[in-house]
Amino acid sequence: MSQTDHYQNEEILQSAEGKGSWLQWLAVAGLVYLLICAVGMIGSGFKAATGDHAKELFAFASNPFAGLVVGTVATALIQSSSTVTSIIVGLVAGGLPVSVAVPMIMGANIGTSITNTIVSLGHVREKKEFARAFSAATVHDFFNLLSVVIFLPLEIAFGFLEKIGSFLSAPFYGGEAASMKSLNFVKAATGPVVNTAKETLLPLGDQVGGILLIALGIVLIFVSITLVGKLLKKLMVGKAREIMHTAIGRGPLSGIFSGSLVTVLVQSSSTTTSLMVPLAGSGAFGLKQIYPFTLGANIGTCVTAVLAATAVTGNGEAALQIAFIHLTYNVLGVLFIYGIPFLRFVPVKSAEWLGATAAENKMVALLYILGVFFVAPGLCLTITSLI
Repeated sequence: MSQTDHYQNEEILQSAEGKGSWLQWLAVAGLVYLLICAVGMIGSGFKAATGDHAKELFAFASNPFAGLVVGTVATALIQSSSTVTSIIVGLVAGGLPVSVAVPMIMGANIGTSITNTIVSLGHVREKKEFARAFSAATVHDFFNLLSVVIFLPLEIAFGFLEKIGSFLSAPFYGGEAASMKSLNFVKAATGPVVNTAKETLLPLGDQVGGILLIALGIVLIFVSITLVGKLLKKLMVGKAREIMHTAIGRGPLSGIFSGSLVTVLVQSSSTTTSLMVPLAGSGAFGLKQIYPFTLGANIGTCVTAVLAATAVTGNGEAALQIAFIHLTYNVLGVLFIYGIPFLRFVPVKSAEWLGATAAENKMVALLYILGVFFVAPGLCLTITSLI
């Protein structure tokens, strides 16, 4: 083959790869559109199914601890905080009280960290490697648990997150000419799909049609987020890994920012934190270097909920409020815990101790996963139902 033919073949391959990449990006855009439509369907279905009885329907979760458990277990089972928070946004749009949704959002933060904890089990054969990997995975758990311990009592006592969320969402729904209510082109774009679904299912009856609309919305959220995750991993994980390698070791601010950016790119905090586990296991980076990157992942994952809240039907202001609460909660968690010296490395020291203990006795790792994500939440839910 001549050199000219070789260059021509390379150009054809690059052109084909470029075309394939553009098609994948179009598919991502279409799936994001589907996600927003799905959230709108859940809001409409919930509102139709419950009518004026939404508060009574969620009376079981009026206890904040019950709401926390629901968010934790749902996310641990689904292994996607983006999916759970998108569903919560849809439910709030349909009438779920914001005060009930706040602990659920906190629980979703805890539940999402099970993914990287399970990934760390892949290093279980080598003791030192497993200790480092398990520590890197569980530092996310300890940070999220510490955030709940600090902020849930404050929220119960003062409702400050609910107030901040209301303040941040008010400009978009203030009733002025420039409010989101009058300029929400996203809602207008998704309207035909959501309205078609409503017109198809609601004639079956408000309750039956509403439940079917909720179910359809949840299925579409699962499908869209799963497929978006797979596509973005193909398109961005390589680039995300480069960003991570470049950022880790440059300092905490760089780590937090890069963790947020990578999570926005791949639309999955689980993916971001799971990418770090092999790096920690191999000893390429220390836990204190990886820790800020984990904190950034918590912030980056909020983008999905904010995006989903832009085009809900029903109580749009409340939906945007809970999305902003999620963002505020994660940002304040980073500022408060990492900003106060005596709290800063509590998650790191706890994770290092647990990693060393689990490396000596592998059953500790299994008991930890079952206990934190399933047994303890189940006991809390049982106790709160009896009180």
